[in-house]
Amino acid sequence: MAVDVGSRLAAVLDRLSAALDAAEAGGQVPDAFKDDLIALVPRLRRYALSLTFDGAEADDLVQFTLLKAWEHRERYEPGTRLVAWLFTILRNGFINGRRKRRLEIADPDGLHAATVSEPAAQDHALGLKEVQAAIDRLEPAYREALLLVAIDGLPYEAAAAVIGCPAGTVKSRVSRARERLLRDLGEA
Repeated sequence: MAVDVGSRLAAVLDRLSAALDAAEAGGQVPDAFKDDLIALVPRLRRYALSLTFDGAEADDLVQFTLLKAWEHRERYEPGTRLVAWLFTILRNGFINGRRKRRLEIADPDGLHAATVSEPAAQDHALGLKEVQAAIDRLEPAYREALLLVAIDGLPYEAAAAVIGCPAGTVKSRVSRARERLLRDLGEA
């Protein structure tokens, strides 16, 4: 999930990279903070897409996360998991954004979405769409736990910190999500 070179997110990354270079040179951020932060952008974007289902909104959410990380860089403690810290910022930003937009009009019948979508060109794309649709049908708590652990590779403890629940709850949610996916896809 690479960032498009001409996108707004790429421009933000360029400016952030320059600011982090200056901050590293001035001793304002720990060594390798910049490299680790920039390297996590694809994972942040993937997680944002799993929450928003919209590329532009996901890019905005990643930009918000990067800016918050920059603003609060002194709060980051070297030796802790940067990915969990960033995912927590992203998740909280998503939740707060949703709370602010409760009055938006949704597209429940998908009429607008149907006008901008295009049928898959390859057979394997259909299989991928089936898997994505099955993931989308999962309850949000199960989907979030599954994506954090199975897709983003977070340990259960780190995923639990992002979600804000015990690690055992995350294990249970991931297990149930996997069972439901297998049943939904007809492989159980």
